[in-house]
Amino acid sequence: MSYVDGFVCAVPVENRQKYIDHALFAARKFKELGALQVVECWGDDVPEGKLTSFRMAVKQEESEAAVFSWVVWPSKEVRNAAWQKMMEDTEMAGTEMPFDGKRMIYGGFEQVVEV
Repeated sequence: MSYVDGFVCAVPVENRQKYIDHALFAARKFKELGALQVVECWGDDVPEGKLTSFRMAVKQEESEAAVFSWVVWPSKEVRNAAWQKMMEDTEMAGTEMPFDGKRMIYGGFEQVVEV
């Protein structure tokens, strides 16, 4: 089965186009390194929770939007090799993220079911 990297972050609304440009750049790199799919979603209906929520998890401020994204890889091995190459990529190192990366939530997930 595939392997999926998932991300949630808070992006200043004024940086929407900068985020899209950054996401397209990163997606091109991911695809060059074997990613099957890259999906970026801008929060539209993200409710505030009482105990937990996307907004709470990334400490989203009023001037920000929640972003939910994922990258699908054919395997964990392909993903691990790709991430190693991304970390060594000088072009990637020179990019500035248009959001506070310290508040980004990230995780790798083994796909167990596909319907």
